[in-house]
Amino acid sequence: MKKLLALCAVLFVAIGAATVFAQAAPADVTGAWTGSMNAGGNDMTITFHLKQDGAKLTGTVETGMGDPVEITNGKVDGEKVYWETSFNGSTIQHEGTVSGDDMKINVKSSGGEFPATDMTLKRSKS
Repeated sequence: MKKLLALCAVLFVAIGAATVFAQAAPADVTGAWTGSMNAGGNDMTITFHLKQDGAKLTGTVETGMGDPVEITNGKVDGEKVYWETSFNGSTIQHEGTVSGDDMKINVKSSGGEFPATDMTLKRSKS
């Protein structure tokens, strides 16, 4: 009985330690992600070209209105993503979660120049 109790205690500790030290592997977000948002009463298609290197995230954003915009301060932590872009002197923050070929992000300006909005992006098949 004591041996069984000791074995159970060892297993309990081992499982607990594995849970504590387990970290979610970063999602693989490299590729093109497309979605749309309402801008001034018009739907605008936006494509994020993302490149992941471990936890670091870089890339560009295309809106069809001018040159692509660089992504800065990008990071991937498990299924969570974050990056910033600059537009007309404002910092735009993008924060969300990846699930397979879907990404749900919240987009907001750091200075409150426009209301926060949610977007669903789909990974482009190429």
